[in-house]
Amino acid sequence: MDKVKILVVDDEARMRKLVRDFLIKKDYEVVEAADGQEAVDIFFEQKDISLVILDVMMPQMDGWEVLKEIREYSKIPVIMLTAKGDERDELKGFDSGADEYISKPFSPKILVARVDALLRRSNLISEEARIEAGGIILDKAAHTVTIDGEQTELSFKEFELLTYFMENQGLALSREKILNHVWNYDYFGDARTIDTHVKKLRSKMGDKGDYIKTIWGMGYKFETD
Repeated sequence: MDKVKILVVDDEARMRKLVRDFLIKKDYEVVEAADGQEAVDIFFEQKDISLVILDVMMPQMDGWEVLKEIREYSKIPVIMLTAKGDERDELKGFDSGADEYISKPFSPKILVARVDALLRRSNLISEEARIEAGGIILDKAAHTVTIDGEQTELSFKEFELLTYFMENQGLALSREKILNHVWNYDYFGDARTIDTHVKKLRSKMGDKGDYIKTIWGMGYKFETD
């Protein structure tokens, strides 16, 4: 079986080597780009890249521009790396279609754990791959969602969030539980990250967004009744 290929984009050679070494230890194949333009060229030349780790601050073409180029053609998982810890930058990352956002300095082991989780979830195919509730049909194998017969475009993280809600209909889910299952790592940041995703998901679901009930002071619950 071919190794999973990951594109690592950073203008610092030391940072690329650090990330590459940890990924290679987990038996991933790694290709590198030293700037945004090179990253875009490699991404479109090599059709078998499964995930992108992308630095924000780069000369010539920054990470936001690269992400925009990728998102026009692909929903491939993208992890953004940045030296900035400002919440506005984090929200910009998610609004731009990033699946994860990690501020430097970071633990390479945590980064690899997030890579593992994203790749596991992006290839999630099981016998119970189709979930239906209240006019919503979610197909995990095809990674599609239809609402009243109309296909709805969701980001990777929005899709995983809706999947978790629909798999746990009627159950009160704390923010901690949602973060641990959907993000699949111990999250020590602000809970507003999940609230931002829920708000965007509800908006895309239209009237069906009311199925996601807010439990004040705790989290959320998915109910169709």
